[in-house]
Amino acid sequence: MSRRAKGALEAEVLAALWAADAPMTPDEARTTIDGDLAYTTVQTILVRLHDKGAVTRMPRGRGYAYAPVLDESDLVARRMRQLLDNEDDRASVLSRFVSELRPTDEAALRRALRHRS
Repeated sequence: MSRRAKGALEAEVLAALWAADAPMTPDEARTTIDGDLAYTTVQTILVRLHDKGAVTRMPRGRGYAYAPVLDESDLVARRMRQLLDNEDDRASVLSRFVSELRPTDEAALRRALRHRS
């Protein structure tokens, strides 16, 4: 059995929540993702996502049901910001990032910056 890449299980759990019409219990999410996962594994992932503010939870039965707070774009933007926050030379990182953008991405970034101001 091969190990998942770091963050892959979180991504799978979030994808299941995004696809669902209603909040899901850990068991419902487990069944949607991979019935061979342990209930406690999925529950741990959901608790971690809750601690990160990516999901909300509400009581259901003796446990909780979880729903996404962030959509996929929000989550990727948050990860990008967290990576940038860990850098001492933010200007250099941003400069390198922008220099490697595709023209369409650069145009989208320019539009976003114009709308922000």
